Amino acid sequence: MKATATAHPIEGLVKYHGMRDSERRMPYHDSISVCTAPSRTITTVEFGGDEDVYVVDGDRVDGRGAERIDAVVDHVRDRAGIEAGVRLESQNSFESNVGFGSSSSGFAAAAVALCAAADLDLSLPELSTVARRGSASAARAVTGAFSHLRTGLNDADCRSERIETDLEDDLRIVAGLVPSYKETEQAHEEAADSHMFQARMAHIHGQVVEMRDALTDADFERAFELAEHDSLSLAATTMTGPAGWVYWQPRTIAVFNAVRALRDEGIPVFFSTDTGASVYVNTLTAHVDRVESVVADCGVETRVWKVGGPAEVRPASDALF
Repeated sequence: MKATATAHPIEGLVKYHGMRDSERRMPYHDSISVCTAPSRTITTVEFGGDEDVYVVDGDRVDGRGAERIDAVVDHVRDRAGIEAGVRLESQNSFESNVGFGSSSSGFAAAAVALCAAADLDLSLPELSTVARRGSASAARAVTGAFSHLRTGLNDADCRSERIETDLEDDLRIVAGLVPSYKETEQAHEEAADSHMFQARMAHIHGQVVEMRDALTDADFERAFELAEHDSLSLAATTMTGPAGWVYWQPRTIAVFNAVRALRDEGIPVFFSTDTGASVYVNTLTAHVDRVESVVADCGVETRVWKVGGPAEVRPASDALF
């Protein structure tokens, strides 16, 4: 009863904000994202023993972090009829808690490994409902590439599906790392208290439809202009909540300005952020070297990523223990 799985983190394109059901992590509205590779999380799990032990990047997880893992583990145990404890170890190939979606790949890899170890034969959309209990974004990391998480009040409705698009091969993502601690969960908890939240809810459904259509048409500029504007909408809602979260740092703004200057030169490039200070800069293969150079000149570390596929079970030889 041991298995290892990997998953890629997500960049939110039409991002979710707030949860109508915080226990099962069902968001208020649909969301769309793209997975980034080769960044990944690898997770090994094994059932057996009397207690649960969770280790992420070499550190024992406790407190609220352990509670979120418990939600996924307990759901799998209930479905499989298992009572034994579980050992779970996870490693990220990229910086975590800086706005690069580590919770998405973390819970996606955990869900897939747990279900494999428990001998549960589930489709990717079904697995996405397991991962969602740790992080709604993880549902989309399970199905991979460009994926759409639909809202709902049950697992039949609130699951992720992949969106087929010809943009997968040519998209390049320059990740600009701006290290700054973020608190995503509390921001989701208080989202509905912002006076901007109802305005976001009023337009988000149209954004989802527009994004799906742009991806189906492989219209890069339309899709990523939508993603850029959605980042600004998300920030407006977050900053006007009770805690007044402001995630962006001076280097975040510097990257925004550099991206807009590149667009003025005729280069197809757009920025995007999730709840964090780090920036995704989306462009096409032909322009990625120029874009990365300009982003690096803003004083940030850069990574160049492409589109990543779905979460998957790995051979026993890849196990972390």
